[in-house]
Amino acid sequence: MTRPVTYHRTISVAGLNIFYREAGQRDAPVVVLLHGFPSSSHMYRNLIPALADRYHVIAPDLPGFGLSDMPASSDFDYSFAAFSNVVGSLLEQLGVERYALYVMDYGAPTGFRVALAHPDRVTALIVQNGNAYEDGMGDFWAPTRTYWADNGPVNRDAMRPFLSLDGTRFQYLAGTQDEARIDPAAWLYDQHFLDRPGSAEIQLDIIYDYQTNIALYPAFHAYLREHRPPALILWGENDPIFLPDGARAFLRDLPDAELHFFDTGHFALEDKADEMIPVMRDFLARNLTR
Repeated sequence: MTRPVTYHRTISVAGLNIFYREAGQRDAPVVVLLHGFPSSSHMYRNLIPALADRYHVIAPDLPGFGLSDMPASSDFDYSFAAFSNVVGSLLEQLGVERYALYVMDYGAPTGFRVALAHPDRVTALIVQNGNAYEDGMGDFWAPTRTYWADNGPVNRDAMRPFLSLDGTRFQYLAGTQDEARIDPAAWLYDQHFLDRPGSAEIQLDIIYDYQTNIALYPAFHAYLREHRPPALILWGENDPIFLPDGARAFLRDLPDAELHFFDTGHFALEDKADEMIPVMRDFLARNLTR
């Protein structure tokens, strides 16, 4: 079978150059892939062609990530509200009226905000280590909660090691059983963008804003209960950042959701794509139609 071509495009959205990867026929059902921290659409480089034979796949880089613009904080509100507005505007400019959402890490609150704004447009959800419940947030979050309570320089500086190469490598390797399955180029690519001048302060601003997502959890849950989108929950069960209870919690509001655990960590696709992609394709085939 011929491998679908992935196109690498840039479009102006609200005055920002937003980079996105795109593949598949434009009249096919749309699947939007929203990345996590500290990555970009690069984390979907292998998934995109694995879906694009049947679906129109779109994977943007959020502002401040990857190849999208990284304006100064004085020129752009680095918030999840702004991220969701950019994603929504991008999809409207591309003429995409209905779409399934694949959300991971930062992509989850971004995608759920998009869904809150336009619940009728979301055809299905795939959630991969993308939290929406307090159940999923354990001891790992203690320093972040301290930072949220007081964003003074001491607590802000305490977050900086998470932006280092060691911090990025940790996200990719923690919870994996065979590190040889993880391509080091993935964390090196992410770190390249984290190390840009000004990036650390922007990322610290985003981490501080993450608390606004927790405040919206009740609204996210209400959306899930009311609209009951077909949902597939995929979780690296050894993830120290978002715990397995965060995956199980979705079943409270989406009792018909399909839940699958994989013996890996946070960036599960880097390790278990061979197991996850068949599950995704089966789910999408049953729930998305032209």
